[in-house]
Amino acid sequence: MKPMFLPDVENKTGSGPYEAMIEKMKAAGATIPQIFHMIRYKPSVGQHLSRLTQEIMRGPSPLSAGQRELIAAFTSSRNQCPF
Repeated sequence: MKPMFLPDVENKTGSGPYEAMIEKMKAAGATIPQIFHMIRYKPSVGQHLSRLTQEIMRGPSPLSAGQRELIAAFTSSRNQCPF
């Protein structure tokens, strides 16, 4: 994946769940989604984003959670973005 052009964000280290995930992904040679770097940089923003995502994907809706997951996976595929 291309660099973010924000080296302070991408190279920041810290603690918390995203730090652990990023380190495991690095060790495995996996591509790290850039949003993980942003959430690690500003954990409070990550908490809000996580709650928003859960509400969208799991909250009340005429679509099942599975249908919403399928839409998200399809959209990610079209955007050449890992899901």
